[in-house]
Amino acid sequence: MSTITMKKIAIGALFTCATAIYGTVSAHVVLEYQVAPAAASYKATLKVGHGCGASPTRQVVVDIPDGFRGARPQPKRGWTLDVQRAKLATPYTSHGRSVTEDTIRITWTARTPEDALPSAHYDEFVLVGQTPQQAGLLYWPVRQICPDGRNDWTEVPQPGQKLQELKFPAAMLEVLPSSAGAGHAH
Repeated sequence: MSTITMKKIAIGALFTCATAIYGTVSAHVVLEYQVAPAAASYKATLKVGHGCGASPTRQVVVDIPDGFRGARPQPKRGWTLDVQRAKLATPYTSHGRSVTEDTIRITWTARTPEDALPSAHYDEFVLVGQTPQQAGLLYWPVRQICPDGRNDWTEVPQPGQKLQELKFPAAMLEVLPSSAGAGHAH
């Protein structure tokens, strides 16, 4: 068997394994990159593959998981941004200053019906921030609001339950232990 054929088989096996673990990409809102190291800069790209039935998406609301720091959204042409912040129970230090409040929710809203995401189209909603210091799973509840209905992708699996068993699963990020000697990067 050639090296190219072996690589194609390996890539296919990885894709099959990832699909089994995380479900199908078009079925719900998911993160483009579902694994990241702890205490690292992370670009969260939420992929929205459809509307609410035939109704277009006019608003996307993302709750920022506990421990994810400094979330900042990427603006989208034709959409307004609302960033909600709250006081932290435990402040942290970033770039030499004490941070006492942080982003807890980001909302993108289409300015006009023409700016809404048609159900037959795909788009991405992006934010950046820093992953928690500790490894573990982070769930990103996302509410997709349409003129005729909504999809609340907010379900989190209970112990022993698989993510793909949920009807409306929250997007998931697996935070891996950071590498020894890894520092803060932008």
